[in-house]
Amino acid sequence: MADAGRPGPHRARYRRILRFASLQLVQLWWFELFLPRIGLAGIAERTRTDRMRRIAQRFHVLAVDLGGLMIKVGQFMSSRLDVLPPEITDELAGLQDEVPAVPFADIKALAEAELGVPFDRAFAWVDERALAAASLGQVHRARLSELDAADTGLENVVVKVQRPGIDEIVAVDLAALRKVAGWLRRVRIVSDRVDAPALVEEFAQTSLEEIDYLHEAQSAERFGENFAADARVATPEVVWERTTRRVLTLEDVTAIKINDTDALRGAGIDPDEVADAFAKAMFEQVFTHSFFHADPHPGNIFVTPGATPDAWRLTFIDFGMMGQVPEGLRSGLRALVIAVASRDGRKLVDAAQEVGVLLPSADTKEFEKAITALFARFGGMGFAELATVDPREFRDFASEFGDTIRALPFQLPEGMLLLFRAVALTSGMCSGLNPTFNVWDAVEPFAAQLLRDETGNTVRAFADEAWRAAVTTARLPGRIDAVITEIEEGTITFDTSRLERRLDSLIRIGRRVVSAVVFAGLAVGGALLIVPTPPLGIVLLAASVVPLAHALFAGVGRR
Repeated sequence: MADAGRPGPHRARYRRILRFASLQLVQLWWFELFLPRIGLAGIAERTRTDRMRRIAQRFHVLAVDLGGLMIKVGQFMSSRLDVLPPEITDELAGLQDEVPAVPFADIKALAEAELGVPFDRAFAWVDERALAAASLGQVHRARLSELDAADTGLENVVVKVQRPGIDEIVAVDLAALRKVAGWLRRVRIVSDRVDAPALVEEFAQTSLEEIDYLHEAQSAERFGENFAADARVATPEVVWERTTRRVLTLEDVTAIKINDTDALRGAGIDPDEVADAFAKAMFEQVFTHSFFHADPHPGNIFVTPGATPDAWRLTFIDFGMMGQVPEGLRSGLRALVIAVASRDGRKLVDAAQEVGVLLPSADTKEFEKAITALFARFGGMGFAELATVDPREFRDFASEFGDTIRALPFQLPEGMLLLFRAVALTSGMCSGLNPTFNVWDAVEPFAAQLLRDETGNTVRAFADEAWRAAVTTARLPGRIDAVITEIEEGTITFDTSRLERRLDSLIRIGRRVVSAVVFAGLAVGGALLIVPTPPLGIVLLAASVVPLAHALFAGVGRR
């Protein structure tokens, strides 16, 4: 059994997750499969919204109670607008990763075991009060020892330590999630819309990376290198001497939270400028570096004042959740941008399939029709213009095509999901700083560059093809002249033996077909005349034996 051999508390945790999932699956079977089969689909339709909301509420309670990875599961589900109804995502959107802090004695013991030295030697001072406590780890302020401070040039740091026993809890939670995903794969109405095992594996990969602090430290350094030439963006320095897989020590860069507009204005910093700089930095990560911060919420972005009001910089922290844009996804995004720019519904559907947004089972005809209608109705508008559209226009569109869109088997690949999350958080943050912020103004320069790249690629491909055609054309007269010369000299030869054998075979087959037709004619004629004119009928039937024999046995013995 999957939970065999686990300690008692973890076995109970595993079973509690499976019990919750099995009860929801029974409810799903009853309302979505059984009732429609006995003609009571109307009951399922009327109760669906309330049922989905209650499921989300019960999971919210379960996640807060269990903590560990389950809070991350809830947050992950709240972002899956592609596969979950809004009743669930809305309810889980407020699930915060805030749990009671672990006693400092437990944190100290784990950190000392990881670092291999007592806290008193590793740090000159550590604040026993947690600066932040989450389901996977917690953070304390500290000051480096004199020796480490001299080596690193740093003094004040923050120490991030895993919660004791979190590795085992994560393993138990992932085992339970994989079991549930296996159940869901066997439920047709679920498997047609979402690849549950793939979703779990995506989530597992992200979660395992998030609890590996060496991975986070490497991501922080890579992020910093990408913006090394940009004075407007900063990252904390990693103290590698005090960093392991379970302990991460970083420069303390605490400053003004990016969404604290009063503090920004108090420091002489214009929030509108911060919004523009933040959006530019985020989209540069996506379009230029293909490596982006996937969790840019207010707690992870500081605005650090400089010597003058204009010398402030954005300081990013917490690099546990990072996203990458591989070349395949970048190509798909380029196709999406081109489709939107040209308002071509067919191209957008093709791009969605290239990116992997639509599962292979998707029927795209109705989706293409909906997208074409969307472009026709709203395609020529910018974000500012869309804000002035009568809400009834959007309601009419949702009423006409909402069911079509929701019925499609959408599923965002992990890279795309993290990208959408980052863009959504960026847009929301910037709108909070500047109510008139238009995200397209920030995206447009990068989108234009994508289009220029695509145009350049097309021109290069056309030029390469033209060059190959020109080379072939240039060589063609010489090749023709050489062939004519060989013909005139009688030196050109053709091997026709195979062609001759093939023609002989076709001729033989044709003759046998003719014999079969003659046999049929004689046999039918003889059968018809056997009663009114017996002698003639017998002659025709007897004569039909000859063409029959030829049709059956001609060529026997030939290869």
